[in-house]
Amino acid sequence: MILFAVDFGDVRTGWAVCDKTELLASPHGVLTEPDFQLCAEKTAQAAMAARAEEIVVGYPKNMDGSCGERAQKCESFAAMLRELTQLPVTLWDERCTTVSAHRILNETNTRGKKRKAVVDAVAAVLILESYMGYRKSNGLR
Repeated sequence: MILFAVDFGDVRTGWAVCDKTELLASPHGVLTEPDFQLCAEKTAQAAMAARAEEIVVGYPKNMDGSCGERAQKCESFAAMLRELTQLPVTLWDERCTTVSAHRILNETNTRGKKRKAVVDAVAAVLILESYMGYRKSNGLR
């Protein structure tokens, strides 16, 4: 199944996609779009162009598991994607993915403008890899 992952942000939104066998998650780009509606529409278009069969939206819960303002915004974004694409949309716990993405970029010595341009796509890949691992370990693929 082709899965499309989203690391939604107020200004930049990262995308990732996996192959049909769910073995490889790859960055699919970063959208710089501060308008909520336009971001959702462009993300829906990208998911459809990638032939996604399910969309996974990072769900930034607080470390104690509660949902704050950011998580609520992601819930709204996921609902809008569901409406725009008619695809199943899953909210997936993304705690620490951006921190991990920065760590990976530190290890590869990615700095400056290049780092800013890719960190959200790397975070989307981490979200997707986590979800793919869950699906594999639970016999869902």
